[in-house]
Amino acid sequence: MNLNIPNTLTLFRMAIIPVFIVAYYWPHPSANVIATSIFFIAGISDWFDGYLARKLNQQSALGAFMDPLADKLMVITALVLLVGTHPQNNWLLFSALIIISREIIVSSLREWMAVQGKDGEVVVSFAGKAKTFAQLWALGFLIYEQDLFGLPVFTIGIVLIVWAAALTLYSMMTYLISAWSTIKNAG
Repeated sequence: MNLNIPNTLTLFRMAIIPVFIVAYYWPHPSANVIATSIFFIAGISDWFDGYLARKLNQQSALGAFMDPLADKLMVITALVLLVGTHPQNNWLLFSALIIISREIIVSSLREWMAVQGKDGEVVVSFAGKAKTFAQLWALGFLIYEQDLFGLPVFTIGIVLIVWAAALTLYSMMTYLISAWSTIKNAG
């Protein structure tokens, strides 16, 4: 295993998921601040490990596999925790279902396209980056939850997660369209 700096940061993101879960459920007045901070540290380390991998020329097959896996694990963990805490919020529930379903569909599509020898046709797009950005901000607001400076943080988070779900659907469609000729010709 090549434990360069970017891969170490990716492993760090995976390792802090249990810490994030404990912080999320911790019965302490500042638990939301701690959980939100952990979530944003994970998001920042995601950007930073990609930057370092390119800057230090330390891109690897292991990193290409682990980086999106770490992202998906953190996002799905946050969504499941939030839906479990707010089961009555249908906007959150449907957005979570869309986001999680998209991750499964696109991951499966990428794997299938790689088997077909056409993995270059389903590369990360601007739409994929935009949905990730929207998801991270939405989830940060939802995890923080409490009003701040008179702003309804949770309500803003719900609006952002619905927007993120819409971007998620759009992003999924761009991947499916780029793979359509291969899908259509598969027997």
